Amino acid sequence: MKWSAKIVALAALALPLVSAADADTNTSKEPKPDKDGKYWIYGDGISAAFIAYGASVSNFMVKDQYGVERDIVAGFDNATYYGIDKQHPHFGGVPGRYANRIKNSTFEIDGKKYHIKPNENPTKDNPDGVDTLHGGPDGWDWRNFTVVAHSNHSITFSLVDPDGKEGFPGEVVSVITYSLNGKDWDLKMIAEATTKKTPIMLSSHTYWNLDGFANNQTNTVFNHSLHMPYAGFRVGVDNILIPTGEFLPNKKGDVNDFWSKPKQIGASFGDDDIVNNCGFNCTGYDNCYINNRGAIGPFDWRKQGPVTTLSSPWSGIQLDVFTDQDAFQMYSCNGQNGSMALKKTQGVEGDNKDKFPRTIPKYGCVVLEVQDYIDGINHPEWMRDKKQFFEPGGDPYVLQAKYRFSLVSDHEKKKSS
Repeated sequence: MKWSAKIVALAALALPLVSAADADTNTSKEPKPDKDGKYWIYGDGISAAFIAYGASVSNFMVKDQYGVERDIVAGFDNATYYGIDKQHPHFGGVPGRYANRIKNSTFEIDGKKYHIKPNENPTKDNPDGVDTLHGGPDGWDWRNFTVVAHSNHSITFSLVDPDGKEGFPGEVVSVITYSLNGKDWDLKMIAEATTKKTPIMLSSHTYWNLDGFANNQTNTVFNHSLHMPYAGFRVGVDNILIPTGEFLPNKKGDVNDFWSKPKQIGASFGDDDIVNNCGFNCTGYDNCYINNRGAIGPFDWRKQGPVTTLSSPWSGIQLDVFTDQDAFQMYSCNGQNGSMALKKTQGVEGDNKDKFPRTIPKYGCVVLEVQDYIDGINHPEWMRDKKQFFEPGGDPYVLQAKYRFSLVSDHEKKKSS
């Protein structure tokens, strides 16, 4: 297999992310998936499977506080089903070339207006939709990436997005590298505009349930605790989740206060303000929180502390998210309705195995998306141009994140010692 010089160069930028144990990675050999079309990589007591479709994570295995291995992400058993499923919930993929929503499916570059394909909120007059979500009807997580490298600890995907695809100007070449280093899942996403100036914003759209959907007491994530210590503000949105241009304060004690102290995801579901919090007639969360770390001075994103901590008292698994990104979308799976099947590696076992259907219910998971300010390309007053517009010869788009896994009990022991 031959790769373009641009892909090889971008892949080289991602190599520092790869552990020393991957130094013998041989990219001249054709990477081979398992019988289900999945590529497995391994860390210290954790393992993960990825597929070419959307450069998606499809399984993530972590041992809980009892030593039982749990698969803590939503997905399908076989890679072929990702392209067949009609709901397309963006399970674990890389949305692009522009993640989240674009108002009116339009934006301007240097005075020229671009119209891209809509795919959300259809109306009688606009049957295809009035805005664009996750790059359009054939966004990146609807397409097959190329596996350019695969070892025991790391996998690298690439995608060439042609000029004009979904209405976006210019070709974009992207390389996505996932690595397991110890108990960390490291992500590095690099994309470069090669022919024209264009917007780029990526993310990881992974659905988490730290109980592996195996909790025999609840089938929702309401028991999960969430802490976003820098999220004092969120992006204000209208009834269809399009930014209004406002930044709204998450006042201490209100439904969007996850910064003052850890709070269970379900703690505010009895409050009046949770209704319409995620759009018209929507109860729950689908909000873009601002990682306002700069307000307390210069920071190193790897050492400042996590922008988000998610934990479950049932499994005892804790997930800390570190990132160089300035915003964070949290979605409480309000759109799930019990029609998506669990994987064979998930679900309640033993005498209680029939207590809950083997499907993902409403609020049965939570999506944590590291990204920049949503629809920043239509809000020049936010001054996100250097973060969201890229052109040939300029700096590439880069997203970095670290997802660190541990047990709650380990943290409690450290506090008491």
